[in-house]
Order: sequence, then structure tokens, then C-alpha cells
Amino acid sequence: MGIGSIALGALLNNETIANPFTPRQPHFKPRAKNVIFLFMAGGPSHLDLFDWKPELKKRHGQNIPESFIKGKRFAFMNSSFKQANKLQGTIREFKQHGQCGMWVSECFPHIGSIADEISLVRSCKTDLFNHAPAKLFMNTGSGLFGRPSMGSWVTYGIGSESQNLPGFVVLQSGPRGPRGGGVNWASGFLPTTYQGVPLRGNGDPILNLASPKGVSAESQRD
Repeated sequence: MGIGSIALGALLNNETIANPFTPRQPHFKPRAKNVIFLFMAGGPSHLDLFDWKPELKKRHGQNIPESFIKGKRFAFMNSSFKQANKLQGTIREFKQHGQCGMWVSECFPHIGSIADEISLVRSCKTDLFNHAPAKLFMNTGSGLFGRPSMGSWVTYGIGSESQNLPGFVVLQSGPRGPRGGGVNWASGFLPTTYQGVPLRGNGDPILNLASPKGVSAESQRD
């Protein structure tokens, strides 16, 4: 077998279904070319942004009905909470925007102007009330370790057009990153080729691309 045949085989291999990043045929004609998911933990409450609760505002300052809290446990809330269990309505003003009538608070006047061009999902709920499990649930659909993250599913489902760059990258802000760490962009039970590649703001943007000092390429081949 000549060198040309080997090179041709390598090129053809990039187009085969065995390559995990080969772009897959969609079930219908797609319109989106990229998925950008902004997970902004620690933001304002949904009650002050998009989730208009007129009844809650009307009952602001009233005691929570006993039937609502009887037998319930609340994280980081001690007996003083039970003594001062007042309903808290938003201090923000809301109004409807666009033909769809989307409720948006005064915090986001520009988002209100494009209400008919975006989708707002209000049906999400969970019984996970602690930070790390809730973030894991938001990114993987489960509060337990082992499930693929959203980016892993997207990369697994549609593949990647690039053979030289990762199909799923993670940009972090802040020195610590999200509680729970890398499991928020892990591939779970999918092959590890589908996990996210975190890019750092300080030091080396991507860790472990270069060999450690004193380790040459020749010694690694040996």
C-alpha cells in the first residue's frame, strides 16, 4: 500500500459515521447553526424579571398560609423564618409586550421590545433547592451525577463541522466557576469526546495542551 493510499484513507475516515464528530443528517431542515447557552447563576429572581405574580403582589406582607409550609423543609432557613413567614411580592413594575402579550419587568425594557422574536419558557420547575444540585439539574436535566450535559447532547446529536476545533466549548466567568464544577459540562454516559472544553481567563486558556517540562515528544512516543 502506497503513501497516497494511506493519506486518502485518513481523509475518507473523517467523513465516515465512525467519526464521532461527523455532522449528522437532521430529521428536518435546521435553521440554527450554533447553540449559545448562557447559564448565569446568581442572577436576579425570576419573580423580578419575567414571572409576573399579581396575586403574590396583592398579598405582599401577609402571613404564608399554614397549609403551604406544614411539613415542608427549607434550606438554610431556621426557626426565625417560621416566625416571620411573610409573603414577599416583587417591587418591580411589569407590563405586557408585543402581540404575544409577554410579561416583562421594567428591568428589561429592551427585551420587551423584541418579545415577539423570542421564546420564554415558564413551565420549568424542580424540587431541588440547593445550589450545586440545582445547577446540575439545569445543565443536565438531573440532580444526580452521570447524565450528559446539554452541550454534550447537542454535539452528539448534530456533530461538528470542524475537525480541528472542539464542537463544545465552555466560557467561565469568575475565579471559581459554578458549584459542582466540570459535571455541568460533562458527557455523562456518552463518550468523553462529547464533553465540553473549558476555556480559562487566566493562565493557559486550555490546560494540558503542552507537555510538562522535561517531557519531550520523543519520550512520550517511547
